[in-house]
Amino acid sequence: MATFVRTESDTWKALIRKKGWPTLSKTFRTKRDAMDWARRTEDEMVRGVFVLRTSSERVTFSEALDRYLAEVTPTKKPKTQTREHGVARHLRLFFGKYSLAAISSELVAVYRDKRLAEGKSNNTVRIELALLSHLYATAIMEWGMGLTVNPVANIRKPSPGAGRNRRLGREEEQKLLEAVNHHSNPMLGWIVRIAIETGMRQSEILELRLHQVDLKKRVVRLEDTKNNDSRTVPLTLAATEVFRKALGNPSRPAGTDLVFFGEPGKDRQRRRYEFLKTWQHIKKSLGMEDLHFHDLRHEAVSRLVEAGLSDQEVASISGHKSMQMLRRYTHLRAEDLVARLDRIGA
Repeated sequence: MATFVRTESDTWKALIRKKGWPTLSKTFRTKRDAMDWARRTEDEMVRGVFVLRTSSERVTFSEALDRYLAEVTPTKKPKTQTREHGVARHLRLFFGKYSLAAISSELVAVYRDKRLAEGKSNNTVRIELALLSHLYATAIMEWGMGLTVNPVANIRKPSPGAGRNRRLGREEEQKLLEAVNHHSNPMLGWIVRIAIETGMRQSEILELRLHQVDLKKRVVRLEDTKNNDSRTVPLTLAATEVFRKALGNPSRPAGTDLVFFGEPGKDRQRRRYEFLKTWQHIKKSLGMEDLHFHDLRHEAVSRLVEAGLSDQEVASISGHKSMQMLRRYTHLRAEDLVARLDRIGA
């Protein structure tokens, strides 16, 4: 049974003592508000659905976000960690002063619409909402914050943006390869050619160690991928020859097992070869500013499909986990399909 006490500040304090439950108290401006809260709370206790919300009411979103970035984010890949710290800044500016309990689906929808109105892409907003949602899922399942609902769960998410369909034209490829092959560091040309031949991600190529490349069996064994799965990538004859040159690089310093190595840092440790500044300069000089390095992976996957490999075979090489994602990266040239149709009709 609840009791109600008038305080010296002319407010009303409701006190609930019920066997099997912790003693609860809350202060309200009017006695009616105190009685309504006590009635709802006791009813939830009777029905066995009461959740103690004290923690979520006292913890601000900014405090919860700090905890998330300190405990959860470090368990993710370095690239994801960097991205989440950037996303967190936008979430903090909007939600920071609210308590976790005060953030509703309606408020999240306002945030979504605000970001879209600012010109942010659908995919950017989806990434921000995903982080917000995972923070709440963590607070509910692991932190015991007394939340019953994830406010992101019931709002409409922006539709995924259309996948890029940038293909590398044959003349473009010739110009690009000529440019990177004439660069003073031969590793740049090797990296670009490997991306086109194998469809490996930029990070997968740059993190390669010598023991992962098997020239005899013509495979590369990837141990740490974006999807956290290992996979074995078969090599074309052209890719095998490029790797043969890379592994036999006469400039390789002793004690370095990176296939593509950079200059020593201040700590005298060699890390992977960073080429993006040079890559951007070459693209600009060729008039290909709209070409992303990831488009080379896109090109490689599309060529595998054009060569007649099945979706399952292509996925085993590229590492795509779903056929839906694979098809977003695959865009076939219409002229190549016409030629194939002609062969079928012949």
